[in-house]
Amino acid sequence: MKPGTITHTIAALLSSISSLFAHSTPAKAESPKVKASKKSDKLSDNLLNVGSLLFSPKHSASPEPGERYPWKKDIVTTVFWIGEQPSGNNPVPNRASSWDKNWTKNYGGFDDPNPARRSNYIPVKFTPRQNPFYCALPYSDKATTGHRPEAARVVPWFKEAYQGPAISTCKDRWVAIHKGNRTVYAQWEDAGPFRTDHWQYVFGNERPKPNLNKGAGLDVSPAVRDYLGLNETDVTDWKFVEFSEVPRGPWSTHGENNTFVINDGKKGEKLAEAPKGGGGIIAR
Repeated sequence: MKPGTITHTIAALLSSISSLFAHSTPAKAESPKVKASKKSDKLSDNLLNVGSLLFSPKHSASPEPGERYPWKKDIVTTVFWIGEQPSGNNPVPNRASSWDKNWTKNYGGFDDPNPARRSNYIPVKFTPRQNPFYCALPYSDKATTGHRPEAARVVPWFKEAYQGPAISTCKDRWVAIHKGNRTVYAQWEDAGPFRTDHWQYVFGNERPKPNLNKGAGLDVSPAVRDYLGLNETDVTDWKFVEFSEVPRGPWSTHGENNTFVINDGKKGEKLAEAPKGGGGIIAR
């Protein structure tokens, strides 16, 4: 073999060995550099915020802090009265209610809506035996026998108000009704307008269903109309209230079903039963 050939062979061999060692020792990979971007961080935050909004439950109204029930806003409100005869937009007479088949008799007569025949929120011909400040909402908890299947689940106060299968837990419940700068308080005495099964609106977040009276979701008595200065068809806000939240007013003076009158009667009985003479403790 020629010297040049030997030299070339050795050089090639050394090159191969060097290449072999180079491949057997992997090069340290450089970790990729990521540049933090305030814009990308902000976009990520915005996406999270949008996601939380998209998947958060929607409510038409929420109770104010410290209050149990929310306001139902902008509800079409119509006027009805005990003893009302059927008419075009009122196919059902109001001689009886959903909870009192002798409603007119127990009230004391026809609750004449004519302002000329009313004084101090009551008809001039007689003094009502029930609260003249009454209203109707489109739900009844009563069935033919007992209560509706959903009543115990949807009526918020069902358990505390339950007095047996024959008695409604909704009747006589207090409702606040607001218009402009005035708020009136009335007792729930009938189911309507038009429906008696719409608990999703009365206790939930739905709006009233369409009906012949422009989607009315609340009926109010002439006394409520006069106190708020309502038109025959108007718009109000309403909500349920606990009796402890109801102030005294013209709604607290009449009616055997009126919580104020009932409580005042109990106080009178206690005073009458109190021992006479100087031996008692003086209340201060």
